[in-house]
Amino acid sequence: MRTATPIPAIARLNTAAPPPQAERVAKPDLAHLMDRTERLAELDYYELLELTKEATAKEIKLAFYRESRLYHPDRFFQAADPVLRERVNELYKRVTEAYSVLKDDLKRRKYTQDISGPERAQKLRYTEQSETETKLAQKREQEEQIGTHPKGRSLYQTGLADLEAQRFAQAERNFKMAVTYEPQNPRYKERLAEAQAKLAENARDSGHAFKIK
Repeated sequence: MRTATPIPAIARLNTAAPPPQAERVAKPDLAHLMDRTERLAELDYYELLELTKEATAKEIKLAFYRESRLYHPDRFFQAADPVLRERVNELYKRVTEAYSVLKDDLKRRKYTQDISGPERAQKLRYTEQSETETKLAQKREQEEQIGTHPKGRSLYQTGLADLEAQRFAQAERNFKMAVTYEPQNPRYKERLAEAQAKLAENARDSGHAFKIK
């Protein structure tokens, strides 16, 4: 009886099932590519990534990954047509630019406002001026929240602590003082009105309790 010849280790390895194929990137549609690059000057970042203005952060990220993989310049570096290579580079840069703006909540908010207004045609690109305006808007928002005058901010913060601790009379007093430093601050006025409403509510409750007795 013949003894079976053992299979060498290398041969056994070669008989193993091949690994699954790597995920393939879709083939670029050159006609679509040329059309989009011809209209780059007219497209806002949402249109460029083929998204709506209501797109979620996840949808924005997925759109960027799709576009950046589809039109990455490395996929076209051997293309014989120099015009095609140039257009791919420009599209890729614009896609990256769109993502850098739309993934940032503050920049996205400013950009969306800009392209929704009468100066849309001049606001399709997020520029250094846009960045400056965004920072100014952020500063104004912060100032509106906490105030610009150091003494007013201090009184406002103390008033907030009083309000949270239900010391409504002290809160009212501190908010009133804060308003004297910043009469036009809407947040100070809003909190003052809240403290006064709480005081009035407590007064009504005390009156009812007294009548019941």
